[in-house]
Amino acid sequence: MDFKLDETQEELRALAADVLANEAGHERLEAHEKSGRPYDERLWKALREAGLTAICAAEHAGGAGLGPVELAVVLREAGARAAPGPLAATLVSTLAVSRHGSREQQLRVSGTNVSTVAIKEPGRPLAAPPTTTAEPGAGGSAAGASESGESGWSVSGRKAGVAHAGGDVLVTADQGLFLVHGPPATPEFASTGEPTATITLDRTPAERVAGPEAVEDVRRLYTAAAVAQASGVLAGALRLTTEYIRTRKQFGRALAEFQAVTMQIADVYIAGRALDVAMWSGAWRLAVGLPAEEDLAIAAFHASEAVKALYTCQHLHGGLGLDVTYPLHRYFAHAKHLAHRLGGGDAQLDLIGALA
Repeated sequence: MDFKLDETQEELRALAADVLANEAGHERLEAHEKSGRPYDERLWKALREAGLTAICAAEHAGGAGLGPVELAVVLREAGARAAPGPLAATLVSTLAVSRHGSREQQLRVSGTNVSTVAIKEPGRPLAAPPTTTAEPGAGGSAAGASESGESGWSVSGRKAGVAHAGGDVLVTADQGLFLVHGPPATPEFASTGEPTATITLDRTPAERVAGPEAVEDVRRLYTAAAVAQASGVLAGALRLTTEYIRTRKQFGRALAEFQAVTMQIADVYIAGRALDVAMWSGAWRLAVGLPAEEDLAIAAFHASEAVKALYTCQHLHGGLGLDVTYPLHRYFAHAKHLAHRLGGGDAQLDLIGALA
């Protein structure tokens, strides 16, 4: 098992880092937060023109046909900048449709436009089977239910924490995966300020993408994306804090020269390395078709625990860590949001125990 990036993955990482460095600096993100817009259209355009929003789309749909490891590479860079936007939602939905959908669906969900995925049931763990129901309606039939791309279905239920739900939404249900366009949505609060909603489906027209066997795969892709972002968030916060304690002086000495400070920043580094190892292992196993449930659950636990490391980063910054004109608050908000999406550390420990 070798987690070193190959040439293509390294080039992809460098491209993502370059685009985000140019378009997701602190001043730009601060201006976006004040704008009230759902996402920074200039950043999205730059990512799209660089081909980064379509890396997981099928090649015949104009994408690169890449997989979970490449998804993790790009989202880790986005997390390292604490960059908001629909990149994660779009990459997960395009990869899911690329793996399970029909040719026509792959052309529709290709990363050109914003798309998203709806997995979480209100009040239920992320790993729980979906309670959302689907049934054939006009134009659909139970006999043809196994065919990918079947239209004429309807879906009923509720999904919470759906990001950027205004366009195509990939919904998990008891009968498999379904595409719904622009379902009714009730806004939710998200610590990052990004548009998140609970969608309510009441015999809503839907198009079937795949059967129940694909639901668990999509949940694993969703988890892999969240932990990759969390890995980047922690790496970005560590880099910011390391630079601060290296240059900030107190009592005539740099903070990094105090033993207590070095021990605390070392704890943050260890938390990041633990998350990285589990995250890359889970993404790699997903890519090669090996069981990845346990690795992703461990990564999700460390991602949920990353919030504690962000508290340490805030502490080492002193009062500056709470200043909204300083970028650290953005990393903290993203860490909280990702931990919430994953269901928290206790839920992951329950899953790890069940898998043992």
